Amino acid sequence: MSEFDLVIRGGTVVTPDEVIAADIGIAEGRIAALQSGLSGSARETINATGLHIFPGLIDSHVHFNEPGRAHWEGFETGSRALAAGGGTLFFDMPLNAHPPTLDATSFDQKLAAAEATSLVDFAFWGGLVPGNLDRLEELSDRGVVGFKAFMCNSGIEDFAHADEQTLREGMKRAAGLNKIVAVHAESETITSQLAQAALAHGKTSARDYLDSRPILAELRAISLAVEIAADTGCALHIVHVSCGIGVAHIVEAQQKGVNVTCETCPHYLVLTEEDVLRLGARAKCAPPLRPKPDQEQLWQHLKEEHITTIGSDHSPSPPEMKEDTSFFKVWGGIAGIQHTLPLLLSEGHVERGVALPLLSRLTSFNVAQRFGLPLNKGRLALGADADFALVDLSQALTIKAENLLDRHRQTPYLGRKLTGKVVQTILRGQPVFREGEAVSNPIGRLVKPLKT
Repeated sequence: MSEFDLVIRGGTVVTPDEVIAADIGIAEGRIAALQSGLSGSARETINATGLHIFPGLIDSHVHFNEPGRAHWEGFETGSRALAAGGGTLFFDMPLNAHPPTLDATSFDQKLAAAEATSLVDFAFWGGLVPGNLDRLEELSDRGVVGFKAFMCNSGIEDFAHADEQTLREGMKRAAGLNKIVAVHAESETITSQLAQAALAHGKTSARDYLDSRPILAELRAISLAVEIAADTGCALHIVHVSCGIGVAHIVEAQQKGVNVTCETCPHYLVLTEEDVLRLGARAKCAPPLRPKPDQEQLWQHLKEEHITTIGSDHSPSPPEMKEDTSFFKVWGGIAGIQHTLPLLLSEGHVERGVALPLLSRLTSFNVAQRFGLPLNKGRLALGADADFALVDLSQALTIKAENLLDRHRQTPYLGRKLTGKVVQTILRGQPVFREGEAVSNPIGRLVKPLKT
């Protein structure tokens, strides 16, 4: 009888703290041994010579839009693309599913859909909107990671933005349930007034859209959310912070004792507002992409570990929703879930010297820690789930539409040349992606947090 089900030999292991040469022995889906020169027999062996082994990427911010809008993406295609990029666990947002995840019934509908088709593990955010405050407890009982609220128009009719009263009461209740609240931080007052003024004067271009969502709108919303978190004692996570000054506001709040953290996304680190003007709708998002100096500040905060997590905010749509004479009307969401890790490795590690353990923390360990996941997730340590991304840091790749595995293949990264390619993804000791294709049936399981 073999001692291990699988042994990965000869690889360079990237832990949250260091980079080491080690073999990994896997038994019953978990890491049973982690040491150089590992002895013992195995039913299967992977030669990882020349490869770096990262903990499986945990993407805490995706919109797979199921049930109800699987023609936008869906768990099958979305999880496949995530696995192609080294991902082993995603947190699906409550919108743009229809119905959105606002109560136990909608949670159960989403769970059934994910269990049927997800290639990788998953967790769910619940929604925080006007009218569902009395449903937060049942969502908590179902095992949501936390609650997501929009401080501005979400763009989806069935997911209303949370006014200040709703957000305050929701965060108070979330604190009582020991759940984190994540907010899309842009001021509804500022963004709606500027958009209305632009449209009233016939201004509908990409430049006009960018001007309607200034950094000030983001800062005002961050400040209000932080104030409410301080008053209610609620744990707060600001998603997709787009600018360095936004992170600075959050660091200042942390220094005052507020339990607040933040996320940014690859598109804010890699693309700028010039790409919106060049690429058009494929690069439209909210908050919008910012000028180069703001991006440079964001990278500096990342290096100083002021940013806690990185999520893709993968938010696709059918191509026809990206077409309109008014840039205000085209769908605002960036598709890029397959290349989060390669983008960070190429742009961060290769180009800017960001240490590999830091990237590991931002994309896995910190995510598990901040959102209170079980200790078997987000770590490369004995007893943890054998969730890995095997990466060739020397291999170049060019992002091409024919190699994309999400539904609509309309990422703004098309044609970009990167260094660092995911060659295999393993979930609980089982390969799920290898050599450009999925190699497993759907084996995803629901992951529930232990605490906030």
